[in-house]
Formats: sequence, C-alpha cells, structure tokens
Amino acid sequence: MHLGSNQGDRKLHIVRAIQMIEESIGPIWASSSYFETEAWGVKEQPDFINVALEVEHYMTPYQLLDVVNEIEDRLGRIRKDKWGPRVIDIDIIFVEDIVVDTDKLTLPHKWMEKRNFVLFPLQEIAGGFVHPVLNKTVSELLNECEDTTKITRLKSEFE
Repeated sequence: MHLGSNQGDRKLHIVRAIQMIEESIGPIWASSSYFETEAWGVKEQPDFINVALEVEHYMTPYQLLDVVNEIEDRLGRIRKDKWGPRVIDIDIIFVEDIVVDTDKLTLPHKWMEKRNFVLFPLQEIAGGFVHPVLNKTVSELLNECEDTTKITRLKSEFE
C-alpha cells in the first residue's frame, strides 16, 4: 500500500491511517521511510508526505479496496478533484501477483511505474518484487522512471 497526505496535519493523518489499517486490515510487515514530495499531476498544491506499507491480510482485492475507501472516508477524504489535495490517499499498489483491470480496480496500480513518489518508498520495502505485468522489479522500475518530481527522504519519521 501507498499512503499520502498534503492537507492539515499530514503526520497525524498518516499515523491515524496506519493505525486504522492495522485495526481493519491486518498487521504491518514493513514500512518505508517517510518522504516529502511535490505534488504529481496537479502541481499547484501543498507537498505530500508519502509512505509505503506491506500489510498482511486475507481479503480479496475488492474487499481490501472497500476497507481502504472506508478508512479514507473516516479520515475525512473528499473525492472532488482528480490528483487534487487530500487529507489522506491510500492506494493499493500490489496484492501479491494478482492482476485486475476493471472500472472499479486496477492491479497493479495504474501508473505506479511512472511515479517516483510511489517507487522510492516502495523500493525500500520491496525493491526485488517483480511487477506481474511489466516483469521488472520495483528497483528496475525506479531506475527507469522518468519522473523528475522532487522527493526528499525525511531524516527521521517527521521533521
């Protein structure tokens, strides 16, 4: 999973989302460093804090999506503008090597290989994981990524 926040107390939103994920989905096996990143897509908005998680769960991808959307709603996410500011954004990047392409859900996450704000944190916890469609590791995808959006690893969880 990938989490991002660029509104209000970004730290609090990320921490609360992680707590809710553990309570509603399952234990966190791995967590990346926290990264501060410029917005991608719509640039005229505050910077994001992003983190990647590996979460143990026993849900179908659609069940997982429903729970993730519920967590976002409980944290105050308003789905107004595509790529706009948000209190919290939780994306499902991979569910093992499952491939889904429907109107409701795309796995692996659409465009993840084009976004360094997803790839940098993900590489820390799953650099050797092979994208089931592109047949490249996360580390390879990061090395090939043409995204030049500024991204900074925070020295500690939050500074």
